[in-house]
Amino acid sequence: MGTLLVTQSGGPTPVINRSLYGVVTEALKSSRYDQVLGARHSVDGIISGEFVDLTSVTSDRWSCIKSAPGSAIGTSRRKLVDADVPMIWDRLDENSVTCWVMIGGNDSAENALTISTEAATAGYDLLLVHVPKTVDNDLAESDHSPGYGSAARFVAAATLGAGFDAESMGRAAPITVLEVAGRNSGWLAAAGALAKRDERDAPHVVVLPEVAFDEEGFVAKVEEAFVRYGYAIVVAQENVRSSDGGPLGGDVESTHQDAFGHQYYEGAGRYLTKLLTDTLGVRVRYDKPGSIQRSLPSMVSNVDAEEAELVGRAAVSPSLDRSTGGSVVLIREQGDPYRCTTGVTSLDKVAGISVRVPSEFIDDWMVTPAFKRYATPLIGEPLPQFGRL
Repeated sequence: MGTLLVTQSGGPTPVINRSLYGVVTEALKSSRYDQVLGARHSVDGIISGEFVDLTSVTSDRWSCIKSAPGSAIGTSRRKLVDADVPMIWDRLDENSVTCWVMIGGNDSAENALTISTEAATAGYDLLLVHVPKTVDNDLAESDHSPGYGSAARFVAAATLGAGFDAESMGRAAPITVLEVAGRNSGWLAAAGALAKRDERDAPHVVVLPEVAFDEEGFVAKVEEAFVRYGYAIVVAQENVRSSDGGPLGGDVESTHQDAFGHQYYEGAGRYLTKLLTDTLGVRVRYDKPGSIQRSLPSMVSNVDAEEAELVGRAAVSPSLDRSTGGSVVLIREQGDPYRCTTGVTSLDKVAGISVRVPSEFIDDWMVTPAFKRYATPLIGEPLPQFGRL
């Protein structure tokens, strides 16, 4: 018996609160914990002593919370440093915490590994479990990441709509560059092609950081689509790099660096928009959805929501090895229909590791059928199909 502590870290996903709900309800059902606490804004809340009692939240209240966008108990991007650890031990001890469940991405797994290692060194009896979440879909060991399916559904629908809009505008505004999130991987940009049914449909060019950017080849491919169909849609990942590995546009300074050392630059979309405007001599629109990619309630994938709750429950499942903890992963079963189960891997295989789109999913400024087979089940119910006169 004791207290289970749960935290949410990093950028929210559309389904992160389903994981929170899964953790809390499974913990209470197990009768292994006296109480379940949430820390406001993750490590920040632990150190400041800001906790919320999740034990007494009613089922009616959960029905409103579990599907809400954002992180219900608040999130943080704080990277743990040595000075944090003694304060964390004090807070955990004060609240009789015997299990800490961290819901987050690979940076959160890095924090989890730090705490787990420090606990073992200090002889603190603490079970540490990482629950995966990220719209970037870049977590190692797992078939995919909860949160990705819903964000991918948004990107696919946004690309579909941008295509019909640009096609209707004709010469007035025939080209659109849609810049989407992804940090260092192109999974979300690739999802822009999930609603594409034929060559005429958007997108016509997908720009991924996994492929060295060829400026002339890019312009030629967009121009080819524009000449053939009268419009063209580009979906580009925000951190596409030039052929020499630097940001597009040359030697530019980063706009921000977070505590984990990740550099942030002005998005690639603006550069690509200017490049196409200057070379093709037509109006090129630039769209950047921003945080709406991970927060639009109407775009939640039913599959994604179910799996987010599943990994939350798995974190406190009786089958979990209480001597090691680790990171929960999703395992795709072979064959049809699509189905995923859960497993657990060690934290060191996930912490700080970013998985990129494999080469078999990429082909000549576009994704392959193999990628569509992989990603289509994750976005849930089929997207609408539209016709043309």
